[in-house]
Amino acid sequence: MFYVPLRKTPAAAVSWLLLIAFLPVPGLFIFLAIGRTKTSTWRRDRFAAIAPDLHRLAAQLRQGIPAVGYTEQVAGLAEAIGHMPAVAGNSLELIADYEDLIRRLIADIDDANRSVHLLAYIFADDQAGTMVIDALARAAERGVSCRVLVDPVGSSRWFRRINQRLRASGVNVRASMPLAPVYRWTRRDLRNHRKLYLIDGRIGYVGSQNLVDPDFIKGIVNTEIMARVTGPAVASCEAVFASDWQIETQESLAEAIKVPESTGKSVLQIMPSGPDYGDEGYRSLLLSLLYMARHHVRIVTPYLIPDDAVLAAFKALNQRGVEVELVISTVGDHPIVRLAQSSYYQELAQAGVMLQVFAGGLLHAKTVTIDDHTAVIGSANLDIRSFVLNDEVSLIIYDRVSVQAVASVLDEFVSKTVPFNMERWQQRGAVLRLAANVARLASPVL
Repeated sequence: MFYVPLRKTPAAAVSWLLLIAFLPVPGLFIFLAIGRTKTSTWRRDRFAAIAPDLHRLAAQLRQGIPAVGYTEQVAGLAEAIGHMPAVAGNSLELIADYEDLIRRLIADIDDANRSVHLLAYIFADDQAGTMVIDALARAAERGVSCRVLVDPVGSSRWFRRINQRLRASGVNVRASMPLAPVYRWTRRDLRNHRKLYLIDGRIGYVGSQNLVDPDFIKGIVNTEIMARVTGPAVASCEAVFASDWQIETQESLAEAIKVPESTGKSVLQIMPSGPDYGDEGYRSLLLSLLYMARHHVRIVTPYLIPDDAVLAAFKALNQRGVEVELVISTVGDHPIVRLAQSSYYQELAQAGVMLQVFAGGLLHAKTVTIDDHTAVIGSANLDIRSFVLNDEVSLIIYDRVSVQAVASVLDEFVSKTVPFNMERWQQRGAVLRLAANVARLASPVL
């Protein structure tokens, strides 16, 4: 049992030790199956083979590296994690209307003349997904090279039909982290959670929205935020897709990536994270940003499972007089995660965190703003899965004009929230208290 705690947080180590102590045989098998964050050897070898191409592209982008003031250390950390530097000369458009995002994406696909690369955690063949499938079919018919990566677990309800329809239309579609036989074994709980939609190497969409109807879960309507990017940062987006594509197919796309011309004044950085990029990449970024804050932190997350380091950072911010605001939702689509999340509310309130509850469905956006100088939009939640297990992608924004634009969208979200009612929460029944505390025991391994 001495092996279990290796390179794990104390809470995670204790959870695994308790499981193995009470259920020795099944507990040990579960740990061997999903208890370690390392990917398979074949995946690590393929990712290592891509590294030289990533370094060459990063060197090209670094020739125009901007000054980012006292956030330079954060930019350096993000580059160390994800290999791509911060770059100036971009244009950024924020899209928080679900249907508008689908319309804009389809219009861009219809204008494509060279390539369309889509990477989605959920891709369905419902109304929204079918519109994208039809646009891909039209592009493929025009001779546009269309490649699609879909997570087969996130899209399990639709993947077989999606695969058949896209292949029949001439689209090259692959499963990301497929549940393959032993010789290409991939853990079911290590998932590609990225949402990255790229057109002609000149337009990139980054954020939280999947290719599925907003109400694909009965009774829940999702609200999202996506960033539409043009300019040199799109080359970094293409590098992330090229890496994932080469791991799954051994087809190299990196040499064909061209750095687009400047289109604006936004200073942006793409940071992929996940087991291939080293442990806890997004967590390291988040902690660095938190400790940099001087006045105000706002975090929007649909799933909230903070570890001890994040909780300690919130407490330290409160002691320094920094206002911390967490925006969560009244509804959730994962009951156990929802219960575990609720066990942190009182501790967060005692740490001085202002909890705001979104009342308009599930606010699925994953966004952070730090004072008026840095913002993050992406696929990563504030939970252990995004810290350690999932492949994620984050768009880090450094110029004040763009950061203010993000803050304005979050202001609109906050206008639809109500303050968390701690007094009412403390009056909840004993059954709910027990269920939340039991779920919290599993939070380090969720």
